[in-house]
Amino acid sequence: MPERFDAAQAVVVSSPNELADMSPGFVRSLSGQFNVDALAARLCPVLLTDQTVAIFALGEHVGSDQADELAHLIIKSGQALASPSRYVLAAPLLLAIARKQITAQSLASQPRVHLAQSKTALADAFHDLVEWGVRNGASDLHVNVRLREPESEVKYTISGRYVSPERFRRMPTSLLVDMLSVAWMDIVGGNGAVFDPTIEQQGSIIRQVEGRDIMLRWASLSSERGPSVCLRLLKREGCAQLPTLEQLGYLPDQIAQIERVMVSEGGAIVFAGTVGSGKSTTLASLIAGLPSHRKVITIEDPVEYLIPDAIQNTVARNLDTAAHQDYASKLRALKRSAMSDVLLGEIRDQETGRAFMDLAGSGVNVYTTVHAPCVTQVPERLASDFIGVSRDFLAAPGMLKLLVCQALLPVLCPHCSLPAQALVDGVADHEAPCRSAGQWRDWLCLIEDLYNLPIASFRIRNPQGCASCIKRHVTELNGYTGRTVVAEMIEPALWPAFLQGIRRGANSYSELERTPARNSRSVDDSAGTRSSMECAIAKASHGLIDPRDIELRFHAFETQRRLRNLHSDSRSSTGPRTGPRPSSPRLKVVP
Repeated sequence: MPERFDAAQAVVVSSPNELADMSPGFVRSLSGQFNVDALAARLCPVLLTDQTVAIFALGEHVGSDQADELAHLIIKSGQALASPSRYVLAAPLLLAIARKQITAQSLASQPRVHLAQSKTALADAFHDLVEWGVRNGASDLHVNVRLREPESEVKYTISGRYVSPERFRRMPTSLLVDMLSVAWMDIVGGNGAVFDPTIEQQGSIIRQVEGRDIMLRWASLSSERGPSVCLRLLKREGCAQLPTLEQLGYLPDQIAQIERVMVSEGGAIVFAGTVGSGKSTTLASLIAGLPSHRKVITIEDPVEYLIPDAIQNTVARNLDTAAHQDYASKLRALKRSAMSDVLLGEIRDQETGRAFMDLAGSGVNVYTTVHAPCVTQVPERLASDFIGVSRDFLAAPGMLKLLVCQALLPVLCPHCSLPAQALVDGVADHEAPCRSAGQWRDWLCLIEDLYNLPIASFRIRNPQGCASCIKRHVTELNGYTGRTVVAEMIEPALWPAFLQGIRRGANSYSELERTPARNSRSVDDSAGTRSSMECAIAKASHGLIDPRDIELRFHAFETQRRLRNLHSDSRSSTGPRTGPRPSSPRLKVVP
């Protein structure tokens, strides 16, 4: 076998002109022949005119273990290594060669291949990142640049997990910076003419993947190590492709409650949840189902889903501006548009808070979203100093028509999921590998005791997966098939104590817990007394959700037991209870 290569012996090719002047000359890329397309950002085997094979590489990879392995592969295939055998190229030039945008023919016909082709190569590399995310069901693409290190990372959010595919590990930092700079040139509504790693920037781009328009919502954060760019991947689909509430995972009684509340005019329906909880998808599905005789106008930043018959408006707002004239002008025009329904994008600051009060107070139906951890904290979030909606306004009868808080949990593969008892029998658990069989047995008994449900009906993820769910590039997602909504709702008109708590600024959750109706929770109670965690338990009892994922999203079942005891002791000290303990519900499971 050849000795380890000395990187200092590599020949530097700094331009297409130098590439054209090579002797022996460059012919074409052999990445496909050696099945190393995934290394295109770092290494590329190429054929030379004397029929030998050389390795083109980035400077930091020309002497790497991967380059040595590629050299061994070339020799093993019966090909002869060139002399010199390795060359150092800049990232744009290497990518253009690996993607066959530069060939011997193109060099001969146009030897001065400059910036245009470099930009094309970088744009194609960026498109590869996007395309991989779309094909693998990612909701977000993350490019975390480490400016003081030679390599940076590319990650994706898939099924709520933050994962790093092998294909995009150890990406050259210089390549990612150049790639982001080229991508930023196509940004719409962005702050700044160029990509600036030292400031926060946002905007959007449209890309086509497999014939579908994909919107990339760009948000970059300037961190200590370098810029972190998060790109939300949004499919620009019409209502024909939008899932129904049932397909999203809402239970029958929850759908009935939403439909009943929507019959009346006026008031606001607010969807809450954490980042990436599917609020916008649910809201678009809801709006798409409105009857055609209702005029719907949307104000979004940006428009995420295409809703037929809705008049949709993108109003871009800068991160460093408190008030936006375009936004104010759009709102003034909106109120003269004789609409019946308004979709107001996320309420996140005082400007959108004032818009919410203005629209909801005008008597139209308002649909919007806000970031909040649970349904009882939605009014507290709206009334916070960050947003500033008046408490008296929120507590006015009919103003808050329905509050919904949802989360997304991974769905178990129905073909290979394992009975929960397998934990006791020694099935490996990657989340808590130190638990013994006895600890797992106690844990399962605790769930059974808390919810009065047979643990035999619960199932867990099979980390090996099967033909229906195995994910070759992201093995930590084996055993899952998509995600499902778990949601909780409050219809404020049915909870006088809740409205009083909003007005006084009291703890809304405490006020709600003191009401007799809230204390008699059941899964199919249409008054909206089921929590998101209880909704998840109901689904877990049918084998749809791994109970370990419920703990990860909400809190440990041991914490639930302690909360039950705490609430029980609190009510005992203030008088007799009027129903079972709220944290120990006897669930009526909905099929």
